[in-house]
Amino acid sequence: MSEPDEVPDRQPPSKLPAAIVAEILATSREHHGEALTDVLESALQRRLELDDRSCGRALRRTATLAGLRLDPATLIASAVALIGVGLDGARDSATGPADSRPTDLLSLMSELELNRRVEIRGLIDSVERLAAIHWNALDEESAESLRTMFVAMAADVRVVLVTLCDRLEVIRELHLLPDPEPRRRIASETREVFAPLANRLGIWQLKWVLEDLALRELEPEVYADITAKLDTHRDERQRHVDEVVEGLRFELDQVGLVAEVNGRPKHIYSIVKKMRRKRVSFEEIYDVTAVRVIIEADNEAIGKRDCYAALGLAHGLWAPITGEFDDYIARPKPNGYRSLHTAVMGPGGRPLEVQIRTRDMHLFGEYGVAAHWAYKEGKRDASKSQRFNLLRQLVDWQKELVDPRELAEALKTDLFEDEVHVFTPGGDVIALPEGATPLDFAYRIHTGVGHRTRGAKVNGVMVPLSHTLTTGDRVEILKKKHPEPSRDWLSPHLGYLHTASAKQKIRSWFREQDRDSAVASGREALERELARAGVGKPELPNLDELAVAHDFKAGDDLLAAIGFGDLNPQGLAAEILERQRPEPEPEPVPVVQETGETPRDAAGVSLGGVGNIMSQPARCCSPVPGDDVLGWVSRGRGIMIHRRDCPNIVHNPEPERIVEIDWGRKHRHRYPVKLSLEVVDRPGVLRDIADVISNMGINMRATHSSRSKKRPGTQTLTLELEVDQATQIVRALGRLEGLPVVITARRVSG
Repeated sequence: MSEPDEVPDRQPPSKLPAAIVAEILATSREHHGEALTDVLESALQRRLELDDRSCGRALRRTATLAGLRLDPATLIASAVALIGVGLDGARDSATGPADSRPTDLLSLMSELELNRRVEIRGLIDSVERLAAIHWNALDEESAESLRTMFVAMAADVRVVLVTLCDRLEVIRELHLLPDPEPRRRIASETREVFAPLANRLGIWQLKWVLEDLALRELEPEVYADITAKLDTHRDERQRHVDEVVEGLRFELDQVGLVAEVNGRPKHIYSIVKKMRRKRVSFEEIYDVTAVRVIIEADNEAIGKRDCYAALGLAHGLWAPITGEFDDYIARPKPNGYRSLHTAVMGPGGRPLEVQIRTRDMHLFGEYGVAAHWAYKEGKRDASKSQRFNLLRQLVDWQKELVDPRELAEALKTDLFEDEVHVFTPGGDVIALPEGATPLDFAYRIHTGVGHRTRGAKVNGVMVPLSHTLTTGDRVEILKKKHPEPSRDWLSPHLGYLHTASAKQKIRSWFREQDRDSAVASGREALERELARAGVGKPELPNLDELAVAHDFKAGDDLLAAIGFGDLNPQGLAAEILERQRPEPEPEPVPVVQETGETPRDAAGVSLGGVGNIMSQPARCCSPVPGDDVLGWVSRGRGIMIHRRDCPNIVHNPEPERIVEIDWGRKHRHRYPVKLSLEVVDRPGVLRDIADVISNMGINMRATHSSRSKKRPGTQTLTLELEVDQATQIVRALGRLEGLPVVITARRVSG
């Protein structure tokens, strides 16, 4: 069997619009009979008559959806959506806004029952909202649109399927855009958002084309190099694959296993990723082409049995490569993908990948969620949709996230980041974003488990709750009897949580408490941080002043925000510390005497940290040390010093010659602080503490230790540090308390 084309076309094979319409109708009839076919045909014909600039894209998008077996209602919505919307997302001014979509297309829906009209119009509106989002700059306004779209998507995944197919057509035609800026933006969005979304929904057929075409735009040299190498070795590789396919077919026939065997190319972006991950050359990638075995079986149990039997045959024919076997049947991927993957030393001693799966597993691998959303007369099997963790997350987020900006953050951290896969004590696999902690794991298991967490074991060893999990870890959560989440868990300085969804669950818990409790808890948390940082109890007038600075009316509102988990007490403690920090003595301003001589070099000017720069004050604005100044690079006279508001600077025709300078300022002032730590008395404690301080870029001048008389087995360490800003103290205290050997940490005076 010939190897499939490995390089995605710049655009699909050219077809006349009438041929595409005929193909859509034929495919729809094949899978759904005559349901809504007349309305679908009318929609396609009227879109053809409209002939807007996105007409061809709409037809090809609808043809792809028909191939994915989507129902006629989805195909009608696809045909009607995004009229006059260009590749860059801009709509033709002649077409007008979406609400003014041509009447003849909207009139199609008047022929349908009310529930059908509502269904199709909802699909169209959701697709157009999603298309209008610029994913590279998710601000509050676009995040609100994203939230609305997710609500629709959680209820009906067809919205995102239409959007993915539209993005496929956009990226295929990207070369038609003359401006490179929108091309790179669209390609980046495709690789960072749309391809991962297709992967989460298990639609491999779309995922690999989206990734490859995005790579072609973002890294054209890399794409061209891999493409050329694939073409160079194509004939040799094909002979090798044919030999393997024939050998496997013969062995499968001998034992009575009915299966389809063919070659499968590895797409370009996955080759590049593997080369970079393993730091190897193209020639060292052995699975550029794989062989796929698709088992035909009457039921799932027999299919699984035959898959493992075929695996045994492959390993009997060729020696398996150690460490290159993955059983995704016993442990499916988070998106539901199931298959056996193995690598063997094939004929001639050449490595080769073999994939084995049943026909149902193959359909899911190709079409993903679309394979389970078989629509018939507008109905779907809701129980099957619950298989997808993605859709469960969307429903959860819609219920829990109050601020749309939090939704945008959840999207970035929980949905599209790379994943780690860890195990529960019972052996279940839990997928989490890279960087997740045991506390994130607890909240992913259940909100109640997270609220009751008091500690964690990873691979049988006690670890801090801020420990970063890696793939393969076995995680056990130690629980309290009653829910008692800590506000410290929300502090970004302490690193307890990585996922936005877990943070929101904690905030929701605190919001359920009444305001009085929140004020009391907030006061307690702030006083604890201030005491730890060495600041006395804040007076109410000062607290009111601080509250106004943070857009609160009074001190109690500020404390309630801390109590609800919306405001970080560590940051406020740092602010109060900065306010109490003594100002360095002002430098004397030199007396400038008026003379007729040319100004002498200005003393104390530095540029980018380099001192003794040749410079002189400009006569136009007569700056003095202490003024807000800029430098202007002159020709032959060094740096001319101007006030920042000098007209010659504001209206300068050569802004590239303007530079930031320091004039008359000392190096950043450092001041000493003392921290007192109660620690476990064991070897290596000081080394662990010194590592934390050193990694923060803080100088440790001296240490003093004494064994504690009150608590046996502990000692008190006093650290003398040099810091240049108050936030360093708060961060240092937080990092130190995160060490397992540190019991308490606080700032002391004197």
